Amino acid sequence: MANQPDTATVVAARAGDPAAVDRLVAGYLPLVYTIVGRALEGHADVDDVVQETMIRVLRNLGELREPEAFRSWLVAITVRQVRDRFRIRGAAPDTPLDPDLRDPGADFTDLAITRLELSGQRRETAEATRWLDEENRELLSLWWLEASGELTRDEIVDGTGLGRQHAAVRIQRMKGQLETARAVVRALHRQPICGELAVLIEPWDHRPNALWRKRIARHTRECRLCAPAWQDLVAAERLLAGLALIVPPSALTAGLTGSAGTASYSGGKAVVGKLAVKAGAGAAQKALVTALAVSVVGGGGAAVYALSAQNTPAAPAAQVVVAPSPSTIISTAPSVAPSSASPTPRRTSASPKAAVPAAATSAKKGVGVWKFTGSKAALQDVGAGWYYDWASQNNDVPGPADVEFVPMIWGKQNLTSATLKQAKSEGKVLLGFNEPDMGGQANMSVEDALAAWPQLEATGMRLVSPAVAYGGDTAGGWLDRFMTGAKDKGYRVDAIALHWYGSDFSAASVNQFLGYVDAVHKRYNKPIWITEFGLMNFSGSPKYPTDAQKVTFIKGTTAGLEKRSFVERYAWFGLPAVGDSVDFGLYKDGDSPTEAGKAYRAAG
Repeated sequence: MANQPDTATVVAARAGDPAAVDRLVAGYLPLVYTIVGRALEGHADVDDVVQETMIRVLRNLGELREPEAFRSWLVAITVRQVRDRFRIRGAAPDTPLDPDLRDPGADFTDLAITRLELSGQRRETAEATRWLDEENRELLSLWWLEASGELTRDEIVDGTGLGRQHAAVRIQRMKGQLETARAVVRALHRQPICGELAVLIEPWDHRPNALWRKRIARHTRECRLCAPAWQDLVAAERLLAGLALIVPPSALTAGLTGSAGTASYSGGKAVVGKLAVKAGAGAAQKALVTALAVSVVGGGGAAVYALSAQNTPAAPAAQVVVAPSPSTIISTAPSVAPSSASPTPRRTSASPKAAVPAAATSAKKGVGVWKFTGSKAALQDVGAGWYYDWASQNNDVPGPADVEFVPMIWGKQNLTSATLKQAKSEGKVLLGFNEPDMGGQANMSVEDALAAWPQLEATGMRLVSPAVAYGGDTAGGWLDRFMTGAKDKGYRVDAIALHWYGSDFSAASVNQFLGYVDAVHKRYNKPIWITEFGLMNFSGSPKYPTDAQKVTFIKGTTAGLEKRSFVERYAWFGLPAVGDSVDFGLYKDGDSPTEAGKAYRAAG
């Protein structure tokens, strides 16, 4: 957000100060250009849409009631202009765009690779953006600006008109598609290219598109030679670190000079004659071709994908790899109330019986449990070292004597002297609030959680943070603000709790999950408790993975969690596989594990 005008400049511009207007345009033009350029794939329409957006902003500036909200307002206008252009293009005949008609120099992917000397995974990710579906390009442009510190999540939510949770799910799906595209890029750049892949792509015109992304990705998952393309993917957002901004070529800005016409605003108090921007005229006028991300604005489906030695990514010298570190995929968790009532997740088919492997007992391995027939026997059979039931006591779900029960204060309404006393009598560790960042769950502001925390601290128990539904590794997110506030106030938080649900059911989900766990630990440097995790697609189909996919995920994730010394506890959601939880639970009764249950039983 560096070099962007402050609120005082917005106020002055709204009042008609021409110098302030100039500063406002110069300061925010790069942000607008970046969003539009990424969303429109470097199309020839980019300059027109940027120009229309800035004129609309200036004409309506007098109507802005809250100057401090200028950036959110600007982003919302930009997104609307992009969507209007999509509608216009959608109504036109669907003919391929000749590459020569694209804005010369507006292929930010090539620009970033060349000017920032991108190599290794940064280069791969830049090229992968060309493979995204149209519906994800707008969101990618905003999310990368968030990842690089240029926008906040609130500004993305305001700009897109999506609810916070809807935005989180959409971003999750977009990041999953980006990771698939990265594997596609790797497979295509492999030297020598896989013979079977070469045969597969013979009919392809070498222009990135959804159909060929899916075909190539399916091949990489099934091919022994190409499967390593999914391994050791550094989280895309981490690749932004330490990369500088670059000034766009003059051809990109020259078209804006003198082309905007006259824009009246603030009751006609001032008139802007030109949106003049000169390349290299100062830091405020640098395009936010942010590293690979937002810099990877262009090319899109119009770019021809050349398969040659020149395109082979350079070996990443001294590249930092956080193992296993892919892009984080986080989704909202299902509703769970702190009572004996079963939660209301979803459904698939019951798993067939098969030989049950010997149970492996682990102090780390746990489960979330609600009342069902055989819960006590199932807790013993699965080899759990601990469990919890989202409540301060386990009266409804008593467990075996050798399986530790961990109490929780679910939300603000459960914070009473009686529940605190009850929790203290149950054990030595206390779980904080359940998904306070979710409207359907504890639904607490950071301020409310911080105000309540001293009561939990007064128990003298070891305290695990509130368990956020998503974004635990996000700067400025709910958990980040809570931990910052706790530190400022001198409050004690002994460990971090997380929830994670992935909608990518491929083998890549293992590293997606573990990468998120690693990222959260890196941010806070505290022990980690994963109190809910699993595979569920909350917004698409299929909603649940197959038995084989669940088994693969459980085996990979539990092995990774057991190896991580900073992971103290983890708990699958959940133990019962009855009623509305047959599609993801572990046990149908005390001694009848599902296929997922058998895999979890063997973990540890």
